[in-house]
Amino acid sequence: MKPKRQRLTLILLGMLALAGATALVLTAFEDNLVFFYSPSDIQAEPPPEGRNLRVGGLVLEGSVEKLADGAVRFTLSDTANELPVVFAGILPDLFREGQGIVAEGRFGPEGVFHAEEVLAKHDENYMPPEVAEALKKSGEWQRGQEPEQGQ
Repeated sequence: MKPKRQRLTLILLGMLALAGATALVLTAFEDNLVFFYSPSDIQAEPPPEGRNLRVGGLVLEGSVEKLADGAVRFTLSDTANELPVVFAGILPDLFREGQGIVAEGRFGPEGVFHAEEVLAKHDENYMPPEVAEALKKSGEWQRGQEPEQGQ
């Protein structure tokens, strides 16, 4: 084999290996991405069942209910749409009705969101940035001042 053809073969093999590595990395990232949805986003276009995602909104007043198995059922709202959520775990101390939260988990086949983690606000001025943005986007933001944005 001539040196020129040998170099071309090595370059092509290198490009093929790079393309394969890129495909593997992108596949791994896709599995670990967690998208944020508001109840209105989910109503407009339901995410695929079994995909890990975050939902956020306000805990609807009077919707928190303790189930017999120790889980908690509540309803998230962005004031336009509502989403039933079930969480089997210890809720944050600051979790309460009327407050903004973000829940991470998956949708079950019955259309209920099964949260694996619930994140609550840390003081009276805080609202998760994703929740505040979703409320502003829906035109339902009613506080007189901008929320304190968290990390």
